[in-house]
Amino acid sequence: MAIFLTGSTGYIGAYIAARLLDRHPDRLNLLVRARDSREASERLWRAFQLHLSAQAFHEALGGRIQVFLGDLTSPHFGLDEAQYRQLADTTDSVIHCAASLNRKSEKTCLNVNLRGTLEVVQLARRARQARGLRRFSEVSTVAVAGQRSNEVVQEDSSIDWNRSDYDPYARTKKFCEHMVHELLPDVPRTIFRPSIVLGDSRRPETTQFDMVRAFVFLARLPVLPFRPNDRIDIVPVDYVADAVVALHQKDKLDHEIYHLSSGTGSETFRELTDALSRAGGKMPPLFVEGLEPIFAGGVNRLARGRGPLGRGASLLKVFWPYLVWNTVFDNSRVVAEIGRAPAPFSSYCHGLFRFSVENHFAYPYRAWPAAAPWPGEMPLARGGHAS
Repeated sequence: MAIFLTGSTGYIGAYIAARLLDRHPDRLNLLVRARDSREASERLWRAFQLHLSAQAFHEALGGRIQVFLGDLTSPHFGLDEAQYRQLADTTDSVIHCAASLNRKSEKTCLNVNLRGTLEVVQLARRARQARGLRRFSEVSTVAVAGQRSNEVVQEDSSIDWNRSDYDPYARTKKFCEHMVHELLPDVPRTIFRPSIVLGDSRRPETTQFDMVRAFVFLARLPVLPFRPNDRIDIVPVDYVADAVVALHQKDKLDHEIYHLSSGTGSETFRELTDALSRAGGKMPPLFVEGLEPIFAGGVNRLARGRGPLGRGASLLKVFWPYLVWNTVFDNSRVVAEIGRAPAPFSSYCHGLFRFSVENHFAYPYRAWPAAAPWPGEMPLARGGHAS
C-alpha cells in the first residue's frame, strides 16, 4: 500500500516526498504531468536533487515510487480504467499538495485548485471503497482567513464566509477545504495551513525564488513604508514538511486543522531588518509609516516595467497585502504535536538572500550523470496527454 502524493515536483511537495522516503517505509504513488517516463524522470530529478543524491534518487524510482503519468485536472487524471483502479487499490492515504499559486489568474486557480481537488477527492472516495482510507491530508494556506488586520488568528475561526478574500488563490483554497470536509465525512482529515513559506532553516539553498526576490527588493531599500513593530508570519519549508509528514503518519491527532506558522513568535520588521543589517554590515533602514500609500503606488508603476526592477516590483505587488496586515496565525497546536517551534527567519535569512542573489535567483540544477542510465524501467502507469 502507498501514500498518494500530489504536487511532488513542486517546492513543498518535493520536501514532503523526500521526508517520507527518508523517515518512513511507505511506498509513494506520484502523479506526474509528463509525456513519457523519461520526461517524468527528468521532472522528478529536477525537483528532488535538492534533497537526494543521484544514486538515492535512482534507487527510489526503481523501488518505492510508482509514477502515474497524468493531469490533475483531467477526469480520472487522464488514466484509463485499469490504471485508475490500480492507483485507487494501492492507495491507503492521500497528501494533496498540488495547487496553483497564481494569485492573478482566477481561471487558473479555479481549474487547478477546484477541479484538481475534486479529482483527488474522488480518487480518495474510490480508495476508501476499495480498502479503506487511513487519512486525507490537504495542504492549504493561512490565506483562507481572508482580509485581516492586526490579529492573532486561531484555526477554527479562520474562515468567515462573509469576509472578503485577497486573491483567487486564497478564495479557491477556502473552497477546497470546504470540499474536503463535505465530501469525505467518514475519512480522517487533516488540513494544513502554512503561512509565508520562505527558505530552509538548515541551509541557504532554495529552488523557489518569487517571495525571496520580493524580500531582497525590500532589503535593498534605505527607507521602508512599514510599521517597525508589525509582525510578519514566516515559516521555513523544512518545518512545514516535517509537520505534514509527522502528523499525516500519526494514528490519532488532537485536531483537524493546523496552522504551520510562527504564530505569536513571528518576528517584527525591525527585528528582521536589524538581523540582515548586522549580517551584511550595513545600516538598518528607516521606517516611515506614512509612505505606505505612496510606496504602493510606486510599486504598481514599477511593476509595469521590465528587467529585474520590474520583476521585483511585480512580485512585491502580489504579496503586498500579506506584508501590511500585521496578522499572525496561532501555531500552538502543531508545536504541541511535534514538540518544537519553527526556527526564526532572522536565523537563516541572510544566507538565503545571499545564495539567491549570487545565483541570480536561479537554482544551479545538475544534469543527470552522463555515466548513469536513466531509470527508464521504473514502475509506471500512463495516463492521457498532459497539458
